[in-house]
Amino acid sequence: MRIGIFGGTFNPPHIAHKIAAEFCRQELDLDKVMFIPSGNHPLKDSIDPEHRLNMAVATFSGDENFEVNEIEIKNKVEKSFTVNTLRELKEIYESDTQFILLIGADNLLELHKWKDPHQIFDLAQVAVMHRPGYEIASAENQFLSKVTSVEIPLMEISSTMIRDRVMKGLSVKYLVDPQVEVYIKEKNLYR
Repeated sequence: MRIGIFGGTFNPPHIAHKIAAEFCRQELDLDKVMFIPSGNHPLKDSIDPEHRLNMAVATFSGDENFEVNEIEIKNKVEKSFTVNTLRELKEIYESDTQFILLIGADNLLELHKWKDPHQIFDLAQVAVMHRPGYEIASAENQFLSKVTSVEIPLMEISSTMIRDRVMKGLSVKYLVDPQVEVYIKEKNLYR
């Protein structure tokens, strides 16, 4: 079984996440894509993990090829690290399961700051999705030769942009799933 691991803060999850995941699923011949909202991200601040998990479930659970895994949120560790999550997944799944870590080009450029980045490549294949404004070729050479590149539509949609729009009272319709739009309003998030 080939499982794509798509981690992130998902603060909030949006349509570009879904489109990128579907392109990766087909391009990399994945059996499914597992979305893992980060628990306590070591490099980013975000809202309560439970809100992000609820929005991820609302966004991704309607597709049989997608799954949301709360492994990092349930762990309640001080900081969540990808390498630890991959180790844990390796213990849970059968030995013939292949994990393909899906990261954006922006993450590839920051990979040297991650915990035990070289060990990540022992635990999973790494596939890098193109993102506007980031050049995969400018990554550190030690990682560049180890990754697979995936062409996805370049959409300038980000969680930051969505949070800014909500803060300004602007519409996020069609940027997030309708259930997420309602959830953001009901929980008064990002204001």
